[in-house]
Amino acid sequence: MSVGLLGLLDDVTALAKVAAASIDDVAGQAAKAGLKAAGAVIDDTAVTPNYVTGFTADRELPIVWRIAAGSVRNKLLILLPAALALSFVAPWAITPLLALGGAYLCFEGAEKVFEAVFPHQAHAEAHDLEPAVSDPAMLETERINGAIQTDFILSAEIMTIALGTLPESLPFWEKAAVLAVVGIGITLLVYGAVALIVKADDIGLAMARKAKTGAGRATGRGILVAMPWVMRILSFVGTAAMIWVGGGIFIHGLAEFGLPQVEHLIEAVAHPAAEALGAFGEELVIILGDGIFGLLLGLLLIPVVTRVFVPAWKAVRGALPGARA
Repeated sequence: MSVGLLGLLDDVTALAKVAAASIDDVAGQAAKAGLKAAGAVIDDTAVTPNYVTGFTADRELPIVWRIAAGSVRNKLLILLPAALALSFVAPWAITPLLALGGAYLCFEGAEKVFEAVFPHQAHAEAHDLEPAVSDPAMLETERINGAIQTDFILSAEIMTIALGTLPESLPFWEKAAVLAVVGIGITLLVYGAVALIVKADDIGLAMARKAKTGAGRATGRGILVAMPWVMRILSFVGTAAMIWVGGGIFIHGLAEFGLPQVEHLIEAVAHPAAEALGAFGEELVIILGDGIFGLLLGLLLIPVVTRVFVPAWKAVRGALPGARA
């Protein structure tokens, strides 16, 4: 009996070791997948605070919470099952979907660059795309729905990028666990950061007025002065990350489809930098090359999206039952 019990304990210990190793694998794969999706994550963090502007301070965190809840639903109830089904039924579709996601990132980033360089023309392009809403409650709902829709697109990119980084040999349940960890972890990271960003002014103001020490009040004033710059830097970094990551994904997709010329050209330019500056120089040139390609691709896509896809989408929405006049 004791031998049998010891054997059972040995089996349980072995299973526990396997489970622990699996958990480590899931955590490691999730970390790698999350890093690959960094461009979309930064973009998500940079974009979301814009949906909270214009509301009273007491509505900011509830709005962020509702958007975060919608993001979790997007990732776990729609995108996770879709990604797993894709990996099981049509794994060949992952690369083209990644390329499409990369093109979208390039378009979004290039559009922001275009708006910064030609603000009046960009405003004319975007005029009347969103109806004016006067009721505060309706405006809040519209903003939240718009943020959740944008989050759905960004989350789809994140989950597809994460799926594309996973080895094909990874067991099905581990893929599901990794994608779930990535989805929940990124949502907590993004919306935790968003909550801090949107409340930073209030925190700084409270510290500047009520801190008991001079250093505390000075810190509060420093936060108030720094936040506009933080938002600008965050917007710049998010735009740059979108263009760089999107360009790299699209270039890799071209190579997978038998068109490696762009990738080879960037690598050829990067080799002299590697000889002069080492691995850092080579990586920097590759990032710049991916970014330049991504910016050019995004600029080419702007007229296609604004003059073809947007009117077509508006026509489809207008034809749907219950569409507003």
